[in-house]
Amino acid sequence: VLRNAVHVEEAEVEKCVRDVMKEKKIELKDTGFKANLHISLLQISGYKKLYLNVENLRKVPYDSENEEHEEQLIELWNLLMPHENLKARISKQWCDIGFQGDDPKTDFRGMGLLGLVNLVYFSKHYTNEARQILSRSNHPKLGYSYAIVGINLTEMAYSLLKNGALKAHLYNMVSGLPHMEHFHQFYCYLVYEFDKFWFEEEPESIMHFNQYREKFHEKIKGLLLDYSVVLTLQD
Repeated sequence: VLRNAVHVEEAEVEKCVRDVMKEKKIELKDTGFKANLHISLLQISGYKKLYLNVENLRKVPYDSENEEHEEQLIELWNLLMPHENLKARISKQWCDIGFQGDDPKTDFRGMGLLGLVNLVYFSKHYTNEARQILSRSNHPKLGYSYAIVGINLTEMAYSLLKNGALKAHLYNMVSGLPHMEHFHQFYCYLVYEFDKFWFEEEPESIMHFNQYREKFHEKIKGLLLDYSVVLTLQD
């Protein structure tokens, strides 16, 4: 009964709680146990569902023929560069926000639409912070490619979710089902903290990016080992 309980859909959780309580001879009037078990089963099954939703978004390739994809890309530009018009869809201007070439779609190959959705989420919900970090990323000595690093951090957040490292964080953060919003919030934390980390470390050049990315990754994995961990920008 217990083994099956962690694989159930949301609609079946209530029945599972009753089955467990019956099997363990726990009286139904013990409402505290009932409520806690219900929340716990939602968190466990919800984690798996969240991973599938994130994975499905990652599998969607960026499509320049798709109007919604294009709208999100233009929204990203407008959020980060409100005082500068994008002169053309294919433009060297994209490098100003940290893409590699004149068409950002090529940079989304690894993380698909998930990379863009994360970038837009951070820019929309933490607009001032996003613009400050973009400005800092243009530092003459310690600069880095804002959008490319952002997509790289999407991969980090995705891999931590996939291997189960985010369980304690999400269980502590959400009482019940975690949603895509909670994944985006963790991503925002990574972007903000990586920028601080990068400037504190003062790498000799961007050529050492992978080395410092791995060091940051290890730092985050260490924080996630704490059972009471909550990594978010929200108060």
